[in-house]
Amino acid sequence: MSVPTTATSASSPRATSRTRPPRTTPQAPQPRPGHWRGDLLTGEWWWSPEVVDLLGLQSRTATPSVQLLLSHVHPEDRPALRNDLGLACTTGMPFTREFRLLRADGRQRCVLLVCEPAVDGNVTVVALSGLAIDVTDQVRPGTARDRDEQVRHLETEIEQLRTAMASRAAIEQAKGILMLLMSCGDQVAFDLLAHISSHTHRKVREVAVSIIDSATGRGTLPADVRTILRDACPPGRATG
Repeated sequence: MSVPTTATSASSPRATSRTRPPRTTPQAPQPRPGHWRGDLLTGEWWWSPEVVDLLGLQSRTATPSVQLLLSHVHPEDRPALRNDLGLACTTGMPFTREFRLLRADGRQRCVLLVCEPAVDGNVTVVALSGLAIDVTDQVRPGTARDRDEQVRHLETEIEQLRTAMASRAAIEQAKGILMLLMSCGDQVAFDLLAHISSHTHRKVREVAVSIIDSATGRGTLPADVRTILRDACPPGRATG
């Protein structure tokens, strides 16, 4: 009796196992960063829903404050974070701090807090803003090379977020200067920044920094920026 030649056909279990794609473990979705801001002049604080969820609180009963945040920080990590926040308020020093957070339900998470102070024209810190990032599951078990790569990737993300926050802080500060200078509203001030950016081929943040430096005496406006501002500002109010 001859041996059937169909044992390795496409319909056989062995052949099917060869062509079946390898199973992959689905990746858990990465938690979205939470945004927060504190106005040091009014004492009012704001948290995005992601921060409220991270703390395990109910949005209807959670009134944002530094005290409430620190109450959820592990006691061993609390002094360092309190010190960082104090320095940010008094010196305008930005920081990134990793700490253990104790949720309202008792679970512990590992969190990165990114803080970017905002200063007014007198170099007075008027606000703190930043991100709260849950990094508990970011660095997973693996080889030392894998862990180093994950850490580098996370550091790059944080640096990009800090750069974006610094740009936003500079733009907001420059808008405030233009609003005072021109007696205009928020949108008009931003439109003017965008107009200057377009006509001078500079990024909006670069225009904002040049206006801040001019207003605080740290520098002078580039000639092309100064020309546009003089055309836009009321007589006698053009900046130097």
